[in-house]
Amino acid sequence: MRKPLQKLSLNLIAGLPLSIVQVIGASLGVLAYLGSRQYRSLFRPQYQAVVTAKNLPFKLWGAIRASGMLFSDSLWIWRNPQKALALVEVQNWDLVEAAINEGHGLVMLTPHLGGFEIIPRVLAQHFPATILYRPSRQDWLNEVVEEDRAYPNMHFVPTNLNGVRQMTRALTRGEAIGMLPDQVPSGGEGVWVPFFGRPAYTTPLPARLANRNNTPIVMFTAKRKGLGQGWLMQATRLLPLSEDATIGAAEMNIAIEHAVLVAPEQFIWSYNRYKHPTDAELPPSHPSHAQQD
Repeated sequence: MRKPLQKLSLNLIAGLPLSIVQVIGASLGVLAYLGSRQYRSLFRPQYQAVVTAKNLPFKLWGAIRASGMLFSDSLWIWRNPQKALALVEVQNWDLVEAAINEGHGLVMLTPHLGGFEIIPRVLAQHFPATILYRPSRQDWLNEVVEEDRAYPNMHFVPTNLNGVRQMTRALTRGEAIGMLPDQVPSGGEGVWVPFFGRPAYTTPLPARLANRNNTPIVMFTAKRKGLGQGWLMQATRLLPLSEDATIGAAEMNIAIEHAVLVAPEQFIWSYNRYKHPTDAELPPSHPSHAQQD
């Protein structure tokens, strides 16, 4: 009974105007922060360390509200793709077209920031995209995500060997592939490199795939505008990443940092970017900061 009620609630919320859905998301973000000590212990230190190091304003409650909008934006975009596409302003599209027209495919990197789920839908209007995703640990939520994420010209593949093979084939066909580069990979699949000054277990997969056939890499962000006003999607082409796994992953993290600083309050600070996955080697420094998966 619980799962159908949860899905019904999500359906009802997704049917509301974007502004109301974002207010609901912001409220849930505040409730999560106030109601969970673990959530607070991840969120505030990670956010505060970055804005302090970069001499940026400390807007804690704005960031907390925006954290709830990450999920509500995604839900609304999944259920209202055409309305969402009408609310996105795209900058630097000529850069994206030039990259895909080189004929070697395209590696799209999209951090968890703002309305990031709109990005593959914008690209799917122009060419096929194969997107790597990690299934949720909650079955009911995974069902919702898999159903709602489905979209023409978008093909989702799981984070396993078969998924990587499908992405390689897509690049061979000159198509685009997409990844969330700020997710912590499973043990044995990443390297420890700095992210905002601390060792973070990071995937070298984007650099590895791009370097197989000189494929362009483009970093995308979708900064949330005012309440109910949609998103500003921006693209930045990265310089080729090193073929050395550790150096390439470090270069990618620098690019992610730049992307996060486009709208630091809208990043997913509640996610433990510095955790120590099971079976991963120990980080090179700050071992006390590493947490088990």
